[in-house]
Amino acid sequence: MDFFISSAWAQTAGGSSPGGGMQMLVFMGLFFVVFYFLLIRPQNKRAKEHRAMLGALATGNEVVTTGGILGKITAVSDNFVTLEIANGVAIKVQKAQIAALMPNGTIKNA
Repeated sequence: MDFFISSAWAQTAGGSSPGGGMQMLVFMGLFFVVFYFLLIRPQNKRAKEHRAMLGALATGNEVVTTGGILGKITAVSDNFVTLEIANGVAIKVQKAQIAALMPNGTIKNA
């Protein structure tokens, strides 16, 4: 019957080295720094540029919305912008939905 049960020998904990916890902390810190520079910082920079662009909107600017509508700004208020998308056709759009400021003359070329 002894041939079915092998003897169990006591072993030390494998993979444990002195200072292993410190290495893990350094690794996690390095991971956070890389995460910050690759993801968080560029996103904050884009958001800051978008806020600056929204603050500089004025009548006569040509813009495109996040939905892809191209139009000329005819009125600007605190939260909304009135866009003329065709002759005599105007819509109100939230300022936050303005995706990009286009060069003047874009509508004529589109």
